[in-house]
Amino acid sequence: MKLIEAIIKPFKLDEVKDALNEVGIEGITVSEVKGYGRQKGHTELYRGAEYVVDFIPKVKLQIAVSDEMVAKAVATIEETAKTGRIGDGKIFIIPLEDAVRIRTGEKGDEAI
Repeated sequence: MKLIEAIIKPFKLDEVKDALNEVGIEGITVSEVKGYGRQKGHTELYRGAEYVVDFIPKVKLQIAVSDEMVAKAVATIEETAKTGRIGDGKIFIIPLEDAVRIRTGEKGDEAI
């Protein structure tokens, strides 16, 4: 099992969620986050004053998948979230030691 963490642009969330459902991924956790990468934020103008926005709003997706679904999930997120512009985000694949469904006690792949 793997835990996929993807940081994407907020306006791409619905599109990515729908694409993941189409390939058979049902469970997803979504968090609103802020951060920056290589672009180190950007400068904006507000009422004539210039100020730096250090942390850019993003959405973080967390998806637990079986080893067989990792490539399909990553490809789906990558294709759907891509705009071709700076700040499209990142995808991280993390080994997942175990999972437990609280309601039934199921473990491992059955729990996800």
